[in-house]
Amino acid sequence: MTALLEFKQKIKNLYGRYEVYLLPLIRFVVALLYFLWINENMGYMAQLNSTFVIVILAAICCILPPVMTVLAGFAMMVGHAYMLCMEAGIFMLVLVVLLSLIFLRFSSGQSIVLVCAPLSFGFEIPALLPIGSGLLGNAFTVFPAASGVILYYFIRQLSSQAQAVIDPALERFDRFRLMADGLIQNWAMWLTVLAFVVTILMVYLIRTRMFDYAWRISIIAGGVTYILVMIGGSFYIEGLQIQIATLLLQTIISVVIGIILEFFFFGGDYSRTERLEYEDDDYYYYVKAIPKAFVATSERSIKKITGQPAREDKRSGDKVVSYEKQKEQPRKDEKAAQKAPAQAAAPVSTPKGVEQVDFERKLEESLKDL
Repeated sequence: MTALLEFKQKIKNLYGRYEVYLLPLIRFVVALLYFLWINENMGYMAQLNSTFVIVILAAICCILPPVMTVLAGFAMMVGHAYMLCMEAGIFMLVLVVLLSLIFLRFSSGQSIVLVCAPLSFGFEIPALLPIGSGLLGNAFTVFPAASGVILYYFIRQLSSQAQAVIDPALERFDRFRLMADGLIQNWAMWLTVLAFVVTILMVYLIRTRMFDYAWRISIIAGGVTYILVMIGGSFYIEGLQIQIATLLLQTIISVVIGIILEFFFFGGDYSRTERLEYEDDDYYYYVKAIPKAFVATSERSIKKITGQPAREDKRSGDKVVSYEKQKEQPRKDEKAAQKAPAQAAAPVSTPKGVEQVDFERKLEESLKDL
């Protein structure tokens, strides 16, 4: 567990250090996958069905607010539907306008949920979207999640009924009616919308409770709720067949990914839970504090120590005699030798107060007396 906590802390430190680069990169990847999915399932307009165009569009959206990715996707859907036929373009335009009014009114800050809704179906893990939305969002994420499900099923319906929609024998009103009936009477879509809404609310309700391990319990409860709603709804909807084995496998994978999200975004240490009580003049406060699981990591730097720098320092400290100094040394020695005889021949000065005696004269006088 300690190794996982250290890995988590390193990931958080890395993201905090390079957030200014990683966040636009993540937005770019999500927008690119979203636009690729639209072109793969529609692709009626040749001008938009180009890798170069969607790469440039994703690069523009990565530096703009996330809601621009949603609006750019809406524009691509309307353009592709219009190239299929004018009636399909009008119907798609009305649909995205209605969804935009609901989406922007209640949950404009949850743009990523609407973008990821079709992607969750594309990666065949649809249960991950309601579980992740309930964990990381709030109750209002049901609106973008439901909008994403409706768009996904309508695009699939339009792709499967493309030949019938563009049939010249049909009148304009019949084409509108065909698309409206296909959307309203698509019971698999409404069952999925119900499963998403109930799962999001269940996960959010349990996750915000105060008992221990609320996040993990909410993930498991959300997975079970999604399975029960989908299987229970299939019994009441005639002609709707659900592969239970596939549903269970997809939900289990979604629950595992949800636990990973809980580890990185919450990771509470319930063994050190504290309950505090205090009051002021008006209220009594009862607080439950759950510390986050944290392991302090230190960046280790290895320094290789060898004897080479010491030898170099020792050499630099030795006395170094240059050629110029060696050349000047004999001249100084000659000057010192010339000064030495002159100093030896100089008379010795007699200290003051001492009488000078001529010993030679005294000796001559003594010899005369003899």
